[in-house]
This record gives sequence, C-alpha cells and structure tokens, in this order.
Amino acid sequence: MNAFRNNEFHEVTKADVLGHWSLFFFYPADFTFVCPTELEDLARNYARFKEIGCEVYSVSCGTHFVHKAWHDANEKIAKIQYPMLADPAALLAKDLDTYNEVDGMAERGDFIVSPEGKVVAYEAISSNVGRNAEELLRRVRASQFVHEHGDQACPANWTPGEDTIEPSLDLVGQL
Repeated sequence: MNAFRNNEFHEVTKADVLGHWSLFFFYPADFTFVCPTELEDLARNYARFKEIGCEVYSVSCGTHFVHKAWHDANEKIAKIQYPMLADPAALLAKDLDTYNEVDGMAERGDFIVSPEGKVVAYEAISSNVGRNAEELLRRVRASQFVHEHGDQACPANWTPGEDTIEPSLDLVGQL
C-alpha cells in the first residue's frame, strides 16, 4: 500500500508488518471533524506504542496525496509521525470488513495484529464516536501479555503489573 510518513511517500508491504506488533487504525476520511482528534491522540501516544514494539498505521480510503495535503493543511495532522496508509480501492477495508459501501468510506475500526500477522483483537464503530489512544495502548499491552503468557487472561481494565487470571476448570464449576 502507498503511505505518507515524515513528509515522504513510501510503500508498506505485508513483510513490513510482520515481526512486530501493529495497530491498524481505520478512519472514514481525511478533512473531517472527529478523525483529526483521534489521529492527534494517537500521535501524542505514538512514542508509547513504539516503546512496546508496536507500529501504528492509520488507514483511510483516501490516497497518499490526500494524506499529504491534509498533513500540510491541519496542525493536528502535522503532528503525525506514524505511517498513514492509503486504501483508495478499499482492498484492506473490505478485507477487514470495515468498508461502508453506501458511503464509500471505511468505518472506524482498529485491529491489533501480532508479529505473526494474526489479528488478535479488533473493534468497529459505525458512528461519529472517537476512540481513545490510551485504551488502545492498554489493549495492545494486554494482547502482548496474553500472547506471551497463554495460560493467563487479563481482566477488565488490566494494566501491566496488575494481577491476571489463571483460567481453570475448577472455576468453571463455580459459575
């Protein structure tokens, strides 16, 4: 896919995604109202994602040229250092079932992908409700923990260092 990053155009391939954690962050369109607040929130937290070995990829059905124009025109978008992927044919949006054919845009969706390329968590929101980068960061950390400790589960609101749950058949009988 074509991408805009650090004032340059790049190509991002599947090989670029493998070997590290990834967050694919779909948003409806450039030059909109809620989207820049979400993307700016991700930009503020981008270093924290990188610290835990996770690359952030924002994705819309616009072109990389539109991403650059938006970057040049909007102070919130100018803060972005992560790749902004262009999906004008909606191939990735359709593949991950976030494409809204009526509107011709992707819905708000985020996908956490393991280093092996497996989607381990996802969320889709088909409304004008913005997402929270802190919560996405928490979900990536929890996904990483469970990936590393397959015999553990993370309870609601879990953050690193807190107790986890060790599922057992004994607990099932108590339900």
